[in-house]
Amino acid sequence: MVGSAIVRALLHNDQKNLITLNRSELNLTEQAEVRAFLESEKPDQIYLAAAKVGGIHANNTYPAEFIYSNLMIEANVIHEAWKVGVKKILFLGSSCIYPKLAPQPMNESALLTGTLEPTNEPYAIAKIAGIKLCESYNRQYRHSHGTDYRSVMPTNLYGPGDNYHPENSHVIPALIRRIHDAMKNDSHTVTIWGSGNPRREFLYVDDMAAACVHVMNMEYATFAAHTHPMESHINVGYGEDITIRELAETIANIIGFKGEIIFDTSKPDGAPRKLMDSTRLNALGWKANVTLEHGLSFAYNDFLNTYTS
Repeated sequence: MVGSAIVRALLHNDQKNLITLNRSELNLTEQAEVRAFLESEKPDQIYLAAAKVGGIHANNTYPAEFIYSNLMIEANVIHEAWKVGVKKILFLGSSCIYPKLAPQPMNESALLTGTLEPTNEPYAIAKIAGIKLCESYNRQYRHSHGTDYRSVMPTNLYGPGDNYHPENSHVIPALIRRIHDAMKNDSHTVTIWGSGNPRREFLYVDDMAAACVHVMNMEYATFAAHTHPMESHINVGYGEDITIRELAETIANIIGFKGEIIFDTSKPDGAPRKLMDSTRLNALGWKANVTLEHGLSFAYNDFLNTYTS
């Protein structure tokens, strides 16, 4: 989902000399494969969107896979890119890097100030390590090698190309599939994990991709003026949040489901609220364009075209 959106954004900006590979062609957890690929291609820029991701169930079920895979991907790509002389990398993190009870909205300065949300701690630690890899290579090699590695922290993303797996998907694709299936099966109810009270922020993936290109192409002096050597990541958010209950009701309305939505309070909620402070990025000239309702309609149409055709 994320990589495809970035490709669309790059093409929209007339950057056509793109190198893309899928997992079957290049395993980023294998250092030798990454080294051979980068030595052969020597790209000018790298958008590091690859990651092992999932919702609460997936994070709870596969914590070892989440921390190992993500650590290997970012360490291999960043280190081997530096070795072959790649000057610019944009690393994509996640809003889960911030403490569970971080002040809302979450500012970049909240990083490493408190305990992480337990349900996705392994994934969050890996993403924090990715930020610190970029910062460390900049601090050590900026002057000698011209290293300029930047990090953006998107809020919860959704849109075309999302993962609609019944168990391992994030909240929006999971709700789309579950509510769609309930309507298709003429069910009068649909059950959703948790209380429905947590608040979450959601960003349409093409908005996020536009933000990535914006940050990558920004002049170094401008980027440096709005960041710090050990706090260089930039939040990318929509600017508003919504309860999971409200989200489910909105998706049900878009799909046309008229039944009852039941919340299973025996299941975990995760953090009570996760709203990003995107003031830094807004000051750098970027703001989200796609409203949640329009974005959810686009996402549902993508689901229909991709999974029910």
